[in-house]
Amino acid sequence: MNNLSDITIYVRFCETDAGGHVSNTSYFFYMEEARSKFFEHIGFVGENKRKNIDFIIASTTCDFIAQTYAGHSLIVSTTVGKIGSKSFKIMHEIKESETGSLVAVGSAAIVCFDYKKQQTEVIPEMLHKLLEGFLVPA
Repeated sequence: MNNLSDITIYVRFCETDAGGHVSNTSYFFYMEEARSKFFEHIGFVGENKRKNIDFIIASTTCDFIAQTYAGHSLIVSTTVGKIGSKSFKIMHEIKESETGSLVAVGSAAIVCFDYKKQQTEVIPEMLHKLLEGFLVPA
């Protein structure tokens, strides 16, 4: 792992499909875990998170580049691709840990959302600054 926003995923047999390779649905679980760890890493959890503000996923994508199999370890790297006023885009690269080969790339459009009010919210300034530290220029 090269970056503090990288996580390692061990591919379990149950995450494969009838073809023997990792199922397309498993990649979305890997990216979700990476996003959760990313927010832990930047400290946007617990008391540092503004009361009642949470996230809602507006869109998520995954492009599959190569196959991988049970027993392999993957590195999921997470960066920020874009920051708007109420939403931001998280980017993921998934690589084989042993070879460094790119397996998949994905993204998630995340909106700040107040579940009590059932409406979108402006990204809190503290979170905006934290995200800027991981922004990758287009």
